[in-house]
Amino acid sequence: MEFRHLVSFLAIADEVHFGRAARRLNLTQPSLSQHLARLEREVGVQLVARNSREVRLTPAGHAFRGEAKKILELKRRTLEITRDTAAGRAGKINIGFNLPAGHRILPPTLAHMHTSHPGVVPRLWERRTGPQIKSLLSGELDVGFIFGLPPTSSLHSKEVLRVRILAVVGEHHEWATRAQVPFGDLERQPCLLFHRTQCPALYDTISRAADRAGIKLRVVAEVDDPGASALLVTTRPVVGFASQERAVGIAGARAVPLVDPVPTIPVHVVWRPPRTRLVETLLDSLEHAEADLEREQQTTEAKSDQSATARRSNLSMMAP
Repeated sequence: MEFRHLVSFLAIADEVHFGRAARRLNLTQPSLSQHLARLEREVGVQLVARNSREVRLTPAGHAFRGEAKKILELKRRTLEITRDTAAGRAGKINIGFNLPAGHRILPPTLAHMHTSHPGVVPRLWERRTGPQIKSLLSGELDVGFIFGLPPTSSLHSKEVLRVRILAVVGEHHEWATRAQVPFGDLERQPCLLFHRTQCPALYDTISRAADRAGIKLRVVAEVDDPGASALLVTTRPVVGFASQERAVGIAGARAVPLVDPVPTIPVHVVWRPPRTRLVETLLDSLEHAEADLEREQQTTEAKSDQSATARRSNLSMMAP
């Protein structure tokens, strides 16, 4: 069944006149009649009855008219979706992310993408770095937000955030009320680490900070799940480690800043080359989100500087 035959049939059904229908489609009447005849042969029933006085749809023609409109609308929509997907204007994109990205950079990115490309539907998966890497390589994920650099040249990346790593202890731990702790004090504490296969960058960040502090960590356990880590630090006198976003959300625990050195870890957006149009769309929205966040930070810092200047001015005026 050819689409042009359906178009010809619908023109006849609308105009109820072969001459007007032919002119509407810029066809000759014989060509229009051939289209209808071929369509009726394929369908196997008469769709249009006509004589010298009138043209009318048969009962089968009336039923066919509604279905023909649906077919042509489906064709139009199919072409539109296909072209929009090819251009990065529509389609589904699978995004993996960690908690810091989910709190800080992903919300404004998705908001911008929804405004600029409402036909793009994000599917979100919160996962640790190791599982994200596997899913990116297999094609299950299109984009990921992970700690550190990807471990293979098969993936490309860009740093988008830098996150502070905090010590996490139970609310009854001796550090629970301290404002901050020198990293070197960890030498005298039993420590809990996230297994390196799950998050190599976090493991390596803690190890490098220990080397810089000149200490050797006393690791009593390694876990591969944030829930297990939270359970252990709240029930045993151990020190765990987490990003600021995760640390402050653990019930029954306290987040304690580490200093000398301050351990930080980068968050990278990662994708598998070559970049598809949908990945390009997401990365473009990410750039806009980063620019907006930078402007907000500059505005906040400027207001802070103005307040500090005003306070100093007030103090100088009050001085004898």
